[in-house]
Amino acid sequence: MHIEIGILSPEKIAYASAGATALIAAYSADWLKSPTTWLRTGLAAFFFSVLMQVWHLPIGPSELHMVGAMPIYLLLGFVPTLLGFGLGLLLQGLIFEPQDLAHLSINFLSLAVPLVVLHHSMGKKVQSLQNLQDLSVSNILKLDAVYYSGVTLMVGFWLSMSNVSTPVADWAMFAASYLSMVLIEPVITVGLIGLLGVVGLVGQRQSPFKA
Repeated sequence: MHIEIGILSPEKIAYASAGATALIAAYSADWLKSPTTWLRTGLAAFFFSVLMQVWHLPIGPSELHMVGAMPIYLLLGFVPTLLGFGLGLLLQGLIFEPQDLAHLSINFLSLAVPLVVLHHSMGKKVQSLQNLQDLSVSNILKLDAVYYSGVTLMVGFWLSMSNVSTPVADWAMFAASYLSMVLIEPVITVGLIGLLGVVGLVGQRQSPFKA
């Protein structure tokens, strides 16, 4: 979901930075009041950063990354995942890929906007569950499909505004590559929920999605 440096003009990057700042500000009020949410945000950033570094592959005009969006979202909550994406991308840029800092806001929005849409649509149904183990495999597949469709559409959105002409076929190849995430990530999600259920860390609980 990374956009290569040089594809977008400084003016468009500035607009994206303003949008990313507004999005973070909109969801930060509750975060500032809750130390437990700080911890969950740190965990979300850590696991996202590890997964992103463990497996990534340049494809066409962008990169395919292991994001871990659904297990992080389901286990740690909406706001920690949202802010964890931003913090994880910042850490990745500072430690591993300094050149990516120029597109920090672009890459953040590529992950955050689909998460916001998912949370305020399908995520509302998940909130009603008293036990995450009641979440069916088919529902997890739907969550992943909707989320990663959003990520690929966001990449297409940035490419449509690029200074460099990008063939539609290149974007389509990138979008198709995310089918692997839709197949692989649910296995991780189901495994983690099952494992944490066995040890008693996932069960009857208040939903973490409000924080």
